[in-house]
Amino acid sequence: ETYPSPARRGTVVWLVVRPLVVPNDSLTLDGTAAGEPLHFERLPAGLFRSLVGIPLEGGDSLPVILRRSTGATSDTLRLAVPVAGGTPATERLAVAPRFAKPDSAAQARLDREMAQSRVISRKAHDTPRLWAGGFVRPRPSRITSVFGTGREFNDRVSARHLGTDFAGKVGAPVRAAGRAVVALVARFYLAGTAIYLDHGGGLVTAYFHLSRVTVAAGDTVAAGQVIGAVGRTGRVTGPHLHWIARYGAVTVDPMSLFRLGSPTSFGEHPRSP
Repeated sequence: ETYPSPARRGTVVWLVVRPLVVPNDSLTLDGTAAGEPLHFERLPAGLFRSLVGIPLEGGDSLPVILRRSTGATSDTLRLAVPVAGGTPATERLAVAPRFAKPDSAAQARLDREMAQSRVISRKAHDTPRLWAGGFVRPRPSRITSVFGTGREFNDRVSARHLGTDFAGKVGAPVRAAGRAVVALVARFYLAGTAIYLDHGGGLVTAYFHLSRVTVAAGDTVAAGQVIGAVGRTGRVTGPHLHWIARYGAVTVDPMSLFRLGSPTSFGEHPRSP
């Protein structure tokens, strides 16, 4: 089963597994979903759970492979987790032509920057889970653009908006959504000045278009700590914070983090952010 339920495309959820027999201390679970490893934690009452990132595109189920091990024996199970979806809207935006259609040099830079972000996503699977107590909003302001909408730049549909945008004036504070290690501070072509946070257990959040940064790579930050300020660097139509979340390489709606609840109190109804 998943929590929250039903699981929706483009979100991160808990995958909860209850073995048919009461597990002993030697029973372990691992597995994969959407090409990403799962990191199961043992819970009371014989339950196991792992975060799972559900891609935005796909059908009405998510294939999951589980590997169950007890001492020297192991077996593999294949599951299909039901998934609900929807049809995102399209937004029309006007940006400088160099951002709408990058030249070859800009495209090469984009490719390098994408490779950097993929390395961070892979490394997050090797970091123990650092967050606890639920996530907090990086900005208290209104949301100006939601996750998943189609983006039409200068009359060309070129991408989906794979993040959540928060309103803010240049210099307004941006806060870490949860406890994490600063994995990268960089100046990217599209994202502008950006911070990537590794929360561990495969989970990464990033903060784009910043005007200033108050942390450095390798720092450990707390939930709610100021890490930078709203800006208008990179491909933007005005100052705002673009906030993203990924489970491994799977980009998910960062607002779905708030529906996970606290990792230490599974089953409690999460508060609205």
